[in-house]
Amino acid sequence: MLVVVKVGSSTLVDAHGALDRAYIRQLCEQVSTLVEQGNKVIVVTSGAAAAGRESLGFSSRPSDIPSLQACAAAGQAALTQAYADVLAEQGIPCAQVLLTRRDVVDREGYLNARNTLERLLELGAVPVVNENDTVSVAEFAFGDNDFLGAIVSVLAGADLYIICSDVDGLYTANPQIDPTATLVSHVDKVDAKLMRMAGGTNSSVGTGGMTSKLRAARAMLAAGIPMVICEGREDKIIERVLSGEQVGTRFEGPLGSAHGNGLKLWIGLAEMPQGSLILDKGACRAMVERGASVLPVGIVRSEGSFQAGDVVNVVSEQGDLLARGITRYSSEDIARVHGLHLDVIARFMPDKGGQPAVHRDELLVF
Repeated sequence: MLVVVKVGSSTLVDAHGALDRAYIRQLCEQVSTLVEQGNKVIVVTSGAAAAGRESLGFSSRPSDIPSLQACAAAGQAALTQAYADVLAEQGIPCAQVLLTRRDVVDREGYLNARNTLERLLELGAVPVVNENDTVSVAEFAFGDNDFLGAIVSVLAGADLYIICSDVDGLYTANPQIDPTATLVSHVDKVDAKLMRMAGGTNSSVGTGGMTSKLRAARAMLAAGIPMVICEGREDKIIERVLSGEQVGTRFEGPLGSAHGNGLKLWIGLAEMPQGSLILDKGACRAMVERGASVLPVGIVRSEGSFQAGDVVNVVSEQGDLLARGITRYSSEDIARVHGLHLDVIARFMPDKGGQPAVHRDELLVF
C-alpha cells in the first residue's frame, strides 16, 4: 500500500513555535513501522517557515513575502534533516522533494514529478515533500499543503491520504463555539452545505483550515483515493488508521465512483483555472447526472478572462463548484454564444464547428 501522510505546521511545532523534534521522532517511528510492514510512504510536510522563523529571530509569523521566503529557506534544511536523522536510524533513506504549482501545471513537469517519486519509492526511500516557498509566487502557489498532499497522492497513485492535523476531524459545527457539535465519521460527497460547515485556520503558524481540507477531500473523492483527517498527535495515529480503526473523518465515495482518467485528474487538480462558466440548473443536471459535455446553451454567463484551451471552473448559479475542464471558447466568445444552440453558433462561428464549450473528455466533474 502507498500512503501519503501530510503533517501541518501547527502539528509540527511546539507551544513556543519551535520545531518539535520529539514529535517528528514519533512520526518517523510510525513511518518506519509502515515501511517494515511492506508499505510505501510519502510525507508531505509543512513547518519550514516556522523552523526558519526561530533561527532568524522572528518572534511571530512575518507578514511580508520576502521574510516568509527567507524563513522557508532557513528552515527547509533543518526540517528535512530532522526527518532524515530519525529515518536513518532505521536504515531508511530520506529524500527531499520541493515543488511549486508551476512544476505540475505543465503536463511534462507533472509526469516528471511522478516519475521521480516512483523511482524514490522503488529505491526504498521516503520522499519528504514540501512546497518550494523560497521561489513560489502567488499565482503558482498551492496555497496550502493540504492540496499539495492531494496533488502528490494523485500523481503517485496513492492508496490512502492521511492528514495529520491539530483537530480530530470534521465537526457539524465549530466545537470551540458550539457544545452540541459532533464529529462526522464518514463523508462521501463534498457539497456546498459541507463547505459552509468549515471555518478558517485558527493557527498562527499554519495556512490551512478545514476549508482547505475539504477542497483536498473533494479532489480525493474525484480520484477515488480515501482520505482521513485525524489528530496528528494521538498515539500511533497513522498505524491505527491503517489498521482500520475508526478515527477522525474518513472521506470515501461509493465503489466505482472515481475518475480513472489521468488527463482529467491533471486538468481538474493540477492546472490553474483562468475563469468560470456559470451554468443553469438543467445544464448542471445534465453534466453531473448524465455525464454530458458543457454546451453553450446551458451557460448563463462567464467570469474572468480566458482563452480557448484554458482550464476553467464550471459553477452553478448558486456558486457551487461542480467541475473543471478545458474550454474550447474564449471568454469573449462565451459572451457572444451563451444561451445559444450549437447549430445556431455554427452559422456565424463556422470555425467552432458546433463544438461544446467543454467536452466531457476534458472535464473533471467533482
